[in-house]
Amino acid sequence: MKKILSLVALSLVATLNVSIAEVFTVEKLNELNQLHDVKLSPNGEQLIYGIQKGTSSTDNHLYIQSIANGKVKQLTTHKASESNVVWAKDGKSIYFLSSRSGSSQIWQLALAGGEARQISDLPLDINEFKLANNGKTFALSMTVKPGCDNLICTLNAQKIDQDKKHNVRTYNQLMVRHWDRWTSQYKEHLFIANMPNSGMFTKAQDLIADWNNDYEGMSQVAFNPDSRSLIFVAKAPGKDHAWTTNFDLFNVDLTSKELTNITQENKAWDASPVYSSDGRFLAYKAMKSEGYESDKFTIRLRDNVTGKIRDVASQWDRSVSQVIFSEDNRTLYVTAQNVGQKSIFAINPEFGDVRTVYNLGTAGDITTIGDAIYFTRHTLNTPKDVFVVNKEGYDVKQLTDINKGKLAAVNFAEYEQFKFKGWNNEDVHGYWLKPANFDQKQVEQGKKYPIAYLVHGGPQGSFGNMFHYRWNAQLWAAQGYGVVMVDFHGSTGYGKAFTDSIGRDWGGKPLEDLQKGLAFIVKDQPWLDGDNACALGASYGGYMMNWFAGKWSERFKCLINHAGLYDMPSFYQSTEELWFPEYDMGGPSWQGSEDYSKFNPSAFVDNWKTPMLVIQGELDYRVPYAQSLGAFTTLQRKGIDSRLVMFPDEDHHIRNPDNLVVWYSEVFKWLDRYTQPTSESAITE
Repeated sequence: MKKILSLVALSLVATLNVSIAEVFTVEKLNELNQLHDVKLSPNGEQLIYGIQKGTSSTDNHLYIQSIANGKVKQLTTHKASESNVVWAKDGKSIYFLSSRSGSSQIWQLALAGGEARQISDLPLDINEFKLANNGKTFALSMTVKPGCDNLICTLNAQKIDQDKKHNVRTYNQLMVRHWDRWTSQYKEHLFIANMPNSGMFTKAQDLIADWNNDYEGMSQVAFNPDSRSLIFVAKAPGKDHAWTTNFDLFNVDLTSKELTNITQENKAWDASPVYSSDGRFLAYKAMKSEGYESDKFTIRLRDNVTGKIRDVASQWDRSVSQVIFSEDNRTLYVTAQNVGQKSIFAINPEFGDVRTVYNLGTAGDITTIGDAIYFTRHTLNTPKDVFVVNKEGYDVKQLTDINKGKLAAVNFAEYEQFKFKGWNNEDVHGYWLKPANFDQKQVEQGKKYPIAYLVHGGPQGSFGNMFHYRWNAQLWAAQGYGVVMVDFHGSTGYGKAFTDSIGRDWGGKPLEDLQKGLAFIVKDQPWLDGDNACALGASYGGYMMNWFAGKWSERFKCLINHAGLYDMPSFYQSTEELWFPEYDMGGPSWQGSEDYSKFNPSAFVDNWKTPMLVIQGELDYRVPYAQSLGAFTTLQRKGIDSRLVMFPDEDHHIRNPDNLVVWYSEVFKWLDRYTQPTSESAITE
């Protein structure tokens, strides 16, 4: 009898555990703590990071954590948040940006105690900053009117604009729009300022005052360790910015303020400068193909004594993301997308040997000290946290768990990477996720789960092992869908040839991969209901929904198209970064490339019959909303069940958390409408 009671008790506990488990929702996604500004102290004993307690939360402050014992202490509590954390060289204080005084200025906080003190007092907001090794020289980002010789000049120009009675925009060159806004006379410029012996600095000098364009931001700035010069990244002034990817590295002598373009010979993209600690070498990443934004980034090393530049590990078939030097300058540590992961690698700069250090999930924010590499990581079922690993790749430890309480009861879906033979019988990879409520017993009785087939954008992108805040695969799994994602030809992380293969073939190889991938996974995972599937995607993924409608019209019960390209000629004429279609489509639309008609979804609307949900942000200038209006107009005129959802204040992405709730609601309702259980897949209770 006791054994029977024990079994009953165990069964009851199991039942309670199932009922206690929570379903992951977009509301829970919006409420997650978000990690930012992860910075290791100079001696490696402490970690500072910011936590924003929800996407729209004003509770956004800094914390300090002991590496030795893991103890965490909140550093800031002011109602104004903090960002852009920089450690002082001596490790006794930190600097950060805050609007505590009414505008965004630099503050310094002593870690021994006391209140933060304001360091800068400029008439304009500081957008970003970096601090040189001398502890006195600041590089600053500010939005100003080019040609102004002081900051008050910009304020005066802004006042004149506000007082104008008319409202008009005029342009003499491209770009006239970028991403989500019309360009204005105000540009993001790089400034230099020096901290006085006492008080705050009140002046800053524009290093590119006469440039009528932006520079690439503070992430693309590196101080020479001697604090006498710095490197920044920008396009040189010109009228070709809309169709060139020629970003260069500019060296600035901080005494004479003389600028030198040190990568002028390379007409492709140069980026991410970083100095060795002794200043002898400058590492950066560079592309080779002009006008191609998705070309492979290879590491280049510049000898700052001789000026000679050479490639490092040029035969290694991965595109580099972050690059840092080891403390002894004998090793470069980098991150790069790698077969569905974003991995950490160690590279010998002398011989080009490459060694994998860590290869699970999406790694970033790497820094090294001693024998350890500190980094952030997220996966398909875990948000971003801080980890540490030995430089040899051993002893991985998780240092933070900032969402432990919020996710303790959430039942995340199981996921797995798969591989199949795609176009040309080449290996293609993808991921599947089981529904969060997956029931093996019901599957054994014949139950199958409907499919949400997610197609990534880019097209040179990836739906890899990452925790996404817009297209989070777990949210579809939580709704009871089997989620399938395929990294088709053109995706990143599988080598240069694989990525390049989509060029001039937008509707060819990727379509074949997506067709073969779905056929493979339905056969390989019989719990997936291949007859009960909907497909969805954004940007190029949305293009593929329009392409499916014309070229694979019988396969899906419904389609969901977010900001998808519909008519290729008109897309070229209205998008802003012209280098993208010009490279991928074979030139401007008016030069006669057949790609604009051969791979044009609007040319195949006679075949359209699948119900489609069309979603678009009205501030999207990458894929202007006329593309979605064109698709919806066609659907309506053809009598195809369709719905248009417009977000007036969103761009290419849905950023507002309240809008994101509505977005997912619309998506799930559309899916539910067309993927109700069929007689074959339904299980009678």
